[in-house]
Amino acid sequence: MAETKVSLKLLIDTKANKVLFSEASKDFVDFLLHILSLPVGSVVKLLEEKSMVGCLSDLCRSVGVLDADYLMSKARVNSLLNPSANSNVPLLTLNTAVNTGGGYVKSVVTYMVMDNLEVKPMSTISGITLMNKFHVKDVALLMEKEVEVGLTEGLAMLKASFETKDVLSTVFLGKKK
Repeated sequence: MAETKVSLKLLIDTKANKVLFSEASKDFVDFLLHILSLPVGSVVKLLEEKSMVGCLSDLCRSVGVLDADYLMSKARVNSLLNPSANSNVPLLTLNTAVNTGGGYVKSVVTYMVMDNLEVKPMSTISGITLMNKFHVKDVALLMEKEVEVGLTEGLAMLKASFETKDVLSTVFLGKKK
């Protein structure tokens, strides 16, 4: 089966090399909100220990090697380190959520996702207000870029969300953290 991809339109300030905001569909917003439902153990496994920043992978590894003599229940600890299949839903399998009417947000509106992943309903007034907030003086310096978000980009966004508030700029523009 082919990997599911979701389109995302970025509005980029080329002078600052920064994503001001993105125009996103229900599928992309549902993906972002799905991240919030993942157990920490799943996040550590998804990001793999080598790419983790911080010490959560160390905690998981140390608990995983504790002898059964020190644990109330090896099965209980195992459920933390290896969450059940229903909480370990693969990223970006959103087409099934849309076909069944599931997900988290409605599809009647386009959404605005900020660089720091804040989600808002998209409107012309909001866009103009944001350009003013970001001190955009010359709209000729703005560029629209459409990107495809698949598993690789989704995992990069998940990782970047633990390291920076400039998630979209980091993942799609190569901005340094």
